[in-house]
Amino acid sequence: MKEQSTPPPQDENRLIAERRAKLHALRQKGVAFPNGFWRQDLAAELTERHEKTDRDALDLKPVVVKVAGRLMSKRMFGKATFATLQDMSGSIQIFVTDSYPGKEQHEEFKHYDIGDIVAVNGVLFKTKTDEVTVRVRELLLLVKSLRPLPEKFHGLSDQELRYRQRYVDLIVNEDTRLTFVQRSRIVQALRNFLLSKRFLEVETPMMQPIPGGAAARPFLTHHNALDMKLYLRIAPELYLKRLVVGGLEKVFEINRSFRNEGISTKHNPEFTMLELYTAYTDYEYMMSTIEQMLLNVAQAVLGTPKFTYQDHEIDLAQPYQRLTIRQAVRQFLPDIPEAVLDDRAALVAKLKELDIAYRPADGIGGLQLTLFENKVEDKLIQPTFILDYPAEVSPLARRSDKNPDVAERFELYIAGREIANGFSELNDPEDQAARFTEQARQKDAGDAEAMHFDADYIRALEYGLPPTSGAGIGVDRLVMLLTNNPSIRDVILFPLLRPEAGEQ
Repeated sequence: MKEQSTPPPQDENRLIAERRAKLHALRQKGVAFPNGFWRQDLAAELTERHEKTDRDALDLKPVVVKVAGRLMSKRMFGKATFATLQDMSGSIQIFVTDSYPGKEQHEEFKHYDIGDIVAVNGVLFKTKTDEVTVRVRELLLLVKSLRPLPEKFHGLSDQELRYRQRYVDLIVNEDTRLTFVQRSRIVQALRNFLLSKRFLEVETPMMQPIPGGAAARPFLTHHNALDMKLYLRIAPELYLKRLVVGGLEKVFEINRSFRNEGISTKHNPEFTMLELYTAYTDYEYMMSTIEQMLLNVAQAVLGTPKFTYQDHEIDLAQPYQRLTIRQAVRQFLPDIPEAVLDDRAALVAKLKELDIAYRPADGIGGLQLTLFENKVEDKLIQPTFILDYPAEVSPLARRSDKNPDVAERFELYIAGREIANGFSELNDPEDQAARFTEQARQKDAGDAEAMHFDADYIRALEYGLPPTSGAGIGVDRLVMLLTNNPSIRDVILFPLLRPEAGEQ
């Protein structure tokens, strides 16, 4: 049963009515939403700067400040009131008395509501408990909050309500604010690492006439002026590789992709991807680059390569294990004999025995992959590269020179989740055309996630794509890891939700 996170509707309606009455009184007096106050100081910075300053030193040399934020608490003691203001950096205590800013303003302040946005001018002092506090000289109500914040001790605990009303979640839940501050830092650290390696950041189309770069069901839209069907991109890959053909030999993009798929703790229909490509390298180089990048990001954001994710201790500094799909199955499912993995009929029988759905047209490689995805990947806790995927399920990856049935492809798993996917890029235009043709055949046969035939991309390859490696990293999943959040919805500010009752 869900914990009650807000007052009953009739109480909330009463409180809103009371606040509206206060707003009406403000309108009667003049400007109800004053503008023009320029904040000069942030709460947490003031506290940090002066937490070690001697109390007497603050009295002898007053520090004048201008702060503003949301009123989060009030404690009234007759002629004096302590309150807390919260801004983007944190919170700071303020002190309002009959003496300063005056009895009339103090009396008005007593009737301010939790959630109101307030500006103050004043000087710093320290209380008897050495808390840095603003002694208010001037006080201004900037915004009257008409809706009460969730009850003090329970906060906003209804998970779906937190996602739906993220603005309230950010106000009352410090952990939520920290998650999204960390998210911004993670994205910045990824960008800084790649820029330091002389990659060029680019932007490619979100709306595409032919969706490509991944096996996924796209979203469809229509452009009225051109009267043409367009798709929201499922990946930027084919456009980024066109740029490598054009001579931009090290490129990356951090941006949204869209896939018309189910919603889970690991999937949201719109999500953030980092994709990077560099010429004259192969997938071994790309794996090494990703190891360096993730270590760099963890150090930059957390200050350490080690962190806890859902009771697992993860270490990004240790060498990542590298296993083929077959080796991973053997390591984690030792009860399945090697002979079963090498015999298609026996492998099909084992999948049926384990009640695992499979594609009847798959060869041994595809069936091994199905077994791996269903029974092994969630066991890969420490960073692990899974290598050499079947070429039949890797339509954009280069075949191995040693074994043309497998592709020079890897996927990185951490804490049982896929974090990255990359490969040596297929730069043979005739091979790529043949694979697109096979994908188109599968699409005609009813596979909604199979790729389209992209003739312009083939034309680009015919001009010559240098030997290239590339990778895509799920930024949302990386943020989940580094902030210890179990669901992708916890790290997306506004995840997709069903409409509320009454919404169109």
